[in-house]
Amino acid sequence: MIFSFISFILLFFNQSPILIQGSNINLDKYEYLILNEDDPLSIKEVMGREDFSLLENKNINFGINNDVVWLKYYVENQGLDSQKYLYINNPSLDSLELFVVHQGEVIEQVMGGRLVDFDSKPIPSKSIIFKVNLPVNSPSDIYLRVHSVNKKIITSTVADRDFLEKLINRENILFGIFTGVIVGLFFYNLFLYFSVRDKLYLIYVIHTILVWFAQSSILGYTQELLWPDSVWLNLRSGVIFSSMVSIVGIWFLRVFLSTDKFVPKLDKGFYFIYVVYAFILVNAFFFSITISYQTLLVTQSIVVLFVLLVAFSVLKMGYRPARYYLLAWSIFMFGIFLFVLSEMGVIPTNDLTAYIMPLGSALEVVLLSFALADKINILKKEKEEEQAERLKVLKENEELVREQNTLLEEKVRVRTDELEQALRNLQNTQSQLVSQEKMASLGQLTAGIAHEINNPINFVSSNITPLKRDINDIMEVIDFYRETAQKEFQEGSKKKAADLEEELELDYVLEEVNQLLKGMEEGAKRTVEIVKGLRLFSRVDEQDVKKVDLHDGINSTLILLNSSIPGKIRIVRDFGELPMVECLAGKINQVFMNIINNAVHALSDHMEEIKDPKIEIRTRSHGDTVSVEIGDNGPGMPEHVKQRIFEPFFTTKAVGKGTGLGLSIVYSIIENHKGTMEVETEVGQGTTFIITLPVHQSNVKHE
Repeated sequence: MIFSFISFILLFFNQSPILIQGSNINLDKYEYLILNEDDPLSIKEVMGREDFSLLENKNINFGINNDVVWLKYYVENQGLDSQKYLYINNPSLDSLELFVVHQGEVIEQVMGGRLVDFDSKPIPSKSIIFKVNLPVNSPSDIYLRVHSVNKKIITSTVADRDFLEKLINRENILFGIFTGVIVGLFFYNLFLYFSVRDKLYLIYVIHTILVWFAQSSILGYTQELLWPDSVWLNLRSGVIFSSMVSIVGIWFLRVFLSTDKFVPKLDKGFYFIYVVYAFILVNAFFFSITISYQTLLVTQSIVVLFVLLVAFSVLKMGYRPARYYLLAWSIFMFGIFLFVLSEMGVIPTNDLTAYIMPLGSALEVVLLSFALADKINILKKEKEEEQAERLKVLKENEELVREQNTLLEEKVRVRTDELEQALRNLQNTQSQLVSQEKMASLGQLTAGIAHEINNPINFVSSNITPLKRDINDIMEVIDFYRETAQKEFQEGSKKKAADLEEELELDYVLEEVNQLLKGMEEGAKRTVEIVKGLRLFSRVDEQDVKKVDLHDGINSTLILLNSSIPGKIRIVRDFGELPMVECLAGKINQVFMNIINNAVHALSDHMEEIKDPKIEIRTRSHGDTVSVEIGDNGPGMPEHVKQRIFEPFFTTKAVGKGTGLGLSIVYSIIENHKGTMEVETEVGQGTTFIITLPVHQSNVKHE
């Protein structure tokens, strides 16, 4: 322990401070300490650590990981002003915390990094800048805590404001030139796309704008210009846009060089690359940015070589547009390799590696624009030759076509007249038959309503007279009590009153009044039920698609058909839990009416042959769809009848009892609701109609 302390003291006193004298000085001599993310230490604890490593005159990449790096600078401000600026030349660092320590005490603490609020920066810039106060003519320690999922390359400079503003202006000018090139190519090729309608131009335009977003995210300009306050985008934009520009770039390559035609085996390799980039994007959106960034760097190195191989293979097959593409991709590949090597710490970071990607990207999009123009010229020439050949053939056939057209036009005119007349006749006949079917259904509906309303009305009318008589009798007793009450009751009066109550059977009268009132109440309820059933069935007040309870529609239909259903026929309801279904309720009720009515007729015609005639109605929910099954245990249908039951005008009923349009209309209603209707039947085993309807309707016509 004493030996370690003495070593630390010797190291401390042998290390001379960095003297800050001019307008700027590079802090190229510092100590560093790497800690695990799960080992959070306070500044006091870090100040007491003895395991810092010294580094002089060398930039080091601390890697792409979740480690926390502590940097320690030993400086002495020999200027006239204590206010200085610490400039970090890496805008992609996430979070930095700076501590100024003087004489063993923390005199200043400042936060920085791309996750810090942009408006709180001392100088508005995409760069990371700290405004610090360094004691004049007295040594101080600067501790810098760095935590970032991106590359941790830290180049530090202490400078005054004028120097930094000149440096920032120079970077902004270079970025402005890069942006100008991108914008010019973007609008030029966008104009060409709208002129020639070639999707290759559109892909190039998308690629160009994504190049700008990718490079701007890497350089930190998206944070300064577009989303200064979005932590989520500042963390992920570099990985997201770099992956997207690679995906679109491969898309452009495949279309531009027709790789599926020239090198189909190599072209399949791009699908694997798409999967890798999809993994990077999903991981960046939802999981680890660090893993996405590491995967992206490795993938980029492999992809550039694979693309070079594909382009060279296409060129060897004699496809001329591949020349410009190879030149553009070679330049871009050189930039990617330098950038990846610097990101991985293989080569030192300098101005060339910092700006090689924007420069290489700008040259790439320019050369790709030339390649695109060259390809269009080649295709244009080939197209002109092809058009000349076609024109020659067209001229030879023009005279023959003109002669044939004259004959065909006359034949078409005669045939068209015949078809139009036949169509008009068919439309008139169909309209009459549909109207007849609707009138028949309306007559049946009216008869059922009249029959059902008749009984409740009889309840009310027949009970009125006895109700009045009983009430009058009761009133006689009440009047007698009133007259007698005016006098003193005698024993004889009481006996007389009791005799009167016995004579009129007052208890019975009151009971009879109660029963009559119950009868009237039952009749009234029955009337309300029928009216409600009629309203639910017809839905005359709903002309648009609405959410409907199908069980209400089935029950209302059964109420209206009650008078026509023989007493021997049992109705079995097996209702599941159904959601509200979007439909035209009146149309769907018409479907239920027609199918249940057909089942009733089938059972009624064979009542003596069937021991237990019944109609089963089952409903089930299947997620986005519901099913309604209406089955009977009637005679069933043979196969040849089953195949034709939905055809217009086909019927198995006697002449005058059916038009053959009922099931045809029902089928059209279900089809209009984007549903299906199936029939399961077998002779002697009954018939089941299975209706399937979607729960939600995007668009249903109201016929």
